[in-house]
Amino acid sequence: MTLELVRGDFDAFFRVPFEVYPASSPYVSMMRSDLKKYLDPKQNPMMKSGGALEFYVVKRNGRPVARATAHRHLQSNERHGWARTCFGYFDAADDAEAIDLLFSAIEDFAKRHGDTEVVGPFNLTAMQMVGMVTEGFDNAPTTDMMWQPPYLSAHLERLGFAAEFPMSTWEFTPETVDPDTLLNTGAREILASPDWTFAPITRKDFKLRMEEGRLCLNGGFDQNPMFVPLTAEEFQFQAGEMMWVMDPSLAAILHYQGKPAGVVICIPDLNPFVLHAGARYGVRMVWSWLRGLFLPKRAVIILYSVMPEHQGKGVNAAMLHRVVGALKKGRYQTCGVTWIADVNKASLRQMERLGARRLHRTHLFRRAVA
Repeated sequence: MTLELVRGDFDAFFRVPFEVYPASSPYVSMMRSDLKKYLDPKQNPMMKSGGALEFYVVKRNGRPVARATAHRHLQSNERHGWARTCFGYFDAADDAEAIDLLFSAIEDFAKRHGDTEVVGPFNLTAMQMVGMVTEGFDNAPTTDMMWQPPYLSAHLERLGFAAEFPMSTWEFTPETVDPDTLLNTGAREILASPDWTFAPITRKDFKLRMEEGRLCLNGGFDQNPMFVPLTAEEFQFQAGEMMWVMDPSLAAILHYQGKPAGVVICIPDLNPFVLHAGARYGVRMVWSWLRGLFLPKRAVIILYSVMPEHQGKGVNAAMLHRVVGALKKGRYQTCGVTWIADVNKASLRQMERLGARRLHRTHLFRRAVA
């Protein structure tokens, strides 16, 4: 049985999860066109600003059975003093030989770039999808959540990778949450004051609002582990497609005296729609649309962040109060929350107040370059 490592075969790269995971698995692919754009060095700002990326497929008897990227986020390495190669989009059959060949290519990439460690999964940076699922394999992910079968983390451990930086994804039921119980004194004052106003993120003012959101993200996350401030080009590249799926009642910028103080981005979960359409634009997508799968019953909070000068004043509570009220009014049955690290105690307390249940336990995996 022949085993072959191929570099840069996008069609095979896209096909791997469809070849190796059963149709009944919770896995949901990125849209094919979006994945192609992310891997294109002429389009992705990460590569345009000095990063490097290669993507690999392992084929067994011509069938694609394993895939991953090897990439360097230059600004991340410079900001944090790392010599790090990251891997991402890691999907594979339960095939030790294929996975070994795949990671030999990733380690070779690291050596060629003078790096001392390999860490992942990152798809592709810490502000995109992050982590390997280590618990909760039966739970369906929302948009912007990872999912992998349990044997992949076991193979990483077999290869000498150690799990670190524990994280979790979450889900809550809006109908069971009384929004007023989320309010503290500061949040009540914010909601009662004319100095504080919510600006919904609509298609008409999408570019302006998302730039304000970027400023809030960079300000609020500046001291977080692994974070690197996003340029306007990077943020637009990652978030630009949200314009077409945004529910203005859910996502908003909170202004203080006309200036951005906080952002909450909550969108409908389109995973059922993408799954039914086969992650491709075409006839199946039209059929999915006509079947009504564009009317989601599930939402997902992608991020919420508060400018440093407004932290500790009840801004998060005020924003979540607004989101929960809108979710209830929109009759969303559930709402997911993308990864929260164990070190983020404030956000974990918010999950407790929402009565959220953990969907997935996730970790990064790291190994020194041999």
